[in-house]
Amino acid sequence: MKNRVITISREFGSGGRTIGKKVAEKLGIPCYDSELIQKIAEETGFNEKYIKEAGEYAPGGFLSTLTGRAYGPTNEDYLWKIQCKIIAGLAAKGPCVIVGRCADYILRDKADCLKVFIHADLAFRAERIVKEYGEREESPEQRLKDKDKRRAAYHRFYTNMKWGHAQNYDLTLNSGTLGIDKCVRIIQELY
Repeated sequence: MKNRVITISREFGSGGRTIGKKVAEKLGIPCYDSELIQKIAEETGFNEKYIKEAGEYAPGGFLSTLTGRAYGPTNEDYLWKIQCKIIAGLAAKGPCVIVGRCADYILRDKADCLKVFIHADLAFRAERIVKEYGEREESPEQRLKDKDKRRAAYHRFYTNMKWGHAQNYDLTLNSGTLGIDKCVRIIQELY
């Protein structure tokens, strides 16, 4: 039998990472988020910061046309293959929660997945990222829009699916309306 895995996709600032960690803690199973980046770095030798940033940019964008690398495999493609291998390996080890990195798509045929998408309105997320990450030159709303746009493009590029589209998930939760703890309880009950 396949292991039960919860994948958490999320809008930036919605609390998806926090929800994933709390669910894993309540269920007594591992949660993989930044640990995925560390594992990819160990396997590839790439810098963790580079891996984190590459995971939110679709290959073939503006920079690739400047460098003449519009065709052929890119570092991002290599990282995608390693990421797929690592995520599949973690799911095969045992039940877990995996946050982001297109895990919902990667595990679609490899694990018994509860695919969750966490979202919230712009005002809730803007307030939350200022509390969590502090003020920046760029407005919180612009930071949210930019980060979500990059995540959506990356997801679309590698999965050919629309990121955040309800039909691609088993459950979508509005953390701004429900609150972080209620989202945790709902996911825990469905596990």
